[in-house]
Amino acid sequence: MKFIFEVRIREGHTAEEYADAWVRASELIQQAPGARGTELHRKIGDPHTLIAIATWESKAARDAMESGKNPRIAEIIRSAAPFVDIHPLGEFEDPEWVVMPSGRS
Repeated sequence: MKFIFEVRIREGHTAEEYADAWVRASELIQQAPGARGTELHRKIGDPHTLIAIATWESKAARDAMESGKNPRIAEIIRSAAPFVDIHPLGEFEDPEWVVMPSGRS
């Protein structure tokens, strides 16, 4: 499953500041069972808007990590809170099937 959210960088701050916190938190989060990786992307034409994607084996695995609240992860997230606004876009299941144009694998 994928957990996707939008990150808006507040005036006077940079995406790089948030990326630093993102990497530090992700390194810890990715140690949890079922974690499959994270991605952070800039919005084209808007350097103050990012999309963040965390991929998990299942929603249950993600929920288990959340319920086990690592205090270091919470501290990193709090450190970034003053310069970002985060809006969850949703939790999405992996597709049951994928349609690809013929000739593509």
